[in-house]
Amino acid sequence: MELEELKEKSRKIRFDVIKMICEAGSGHPGGALSSADLMTVLYFDQLKHNPEDPWWEDRDRVVFSKGHASALLYSCLAEAGYFPVEDLMTFREVGSLLQGHPSRNGLPGVEVSTGSLGQGLSVGVGMALGLRQAKKDSSVYVLMGDGECDCGQIWEAAMAASHYKLDNLCGILDYNKLQIDGTTDEVMNLEPFDQKWRDFGWQVINADGHKHEEIVAAFKEAKTVKGKPSLILARTVKGKGVCYMENVAGWHGNAPKGEQKETALKELSKDE
Repeated sequence: MELEELKEKSRKIRFDVIKMICEAGSGHPGGALSSADLMTVLYFDQLKHNPEDPWWEDRDRVVFSKGHASALLYSCLAEAGYFPVEDLMTFREVGSLLQGHPSRNGLPGVEVSTGSLGQGLSVGVGMALGLRQAKKDSSVYVLMGDGECDCGQIWEAAMAASHYKLDNLCGILDYNKLQIDGTTDEVMNLEPFDQKWRDFGWQVINADGHKHEEIVAAFKEAKTVKGKPSLILARTVKGKGVCYMENVAGWHGNAPKGEQKETALKELSKDE
């Protein structure tokens, strides 16, 4: 896609996310909105996949480790053609395949059931090792939140990925510096964050997580890295695209209602 098309797709995906969460009356808008540009570029510009054949053996794999932001994953999959966009409005309904946290059972395009934070990178390491063993020219992408990196399992997986020189593994870090209880430096200080990943043997690629041209360049650079895993450390804004949500930790897991709903949908509308 051209840059302008990617920007428009990001807007549409954000609109989907808010509409889904408002319809359900629950969900996690903040981190879904902050990651929207990253996932848009991945699914619509970089990823090797086939919505008509979701389990195509030569596909790239996406592990959506921050599973609570599932509305974003579902919107990307629907907009890419894995299932009808109309199904998004069943989000979190009893019996719907679009559960609050993604489940691999029955929903095409979901590689891994996620939601227990800290586990996704370990799964990605296993996938990357398996693909290399099978001599597949496919990549594994793992979306993580910065608050998720409080979990020790992330760093065990990071160490393993470096040890096994998994250059077919790319981490994508939504670095919005907020989590459910406040700022990341107050809850569990991560700094110096980029240096930590380098010390664990990763190639760190810094990017503005809302500038599509930087995101595209970061993914392209990651594909050139040899002998080590790569990490796109994307600086983002929690709640990006909805004025009253931006940089507010309280919108980690709340659904807009009433006037807030109308304001959010208006801001993300194509006609705005």
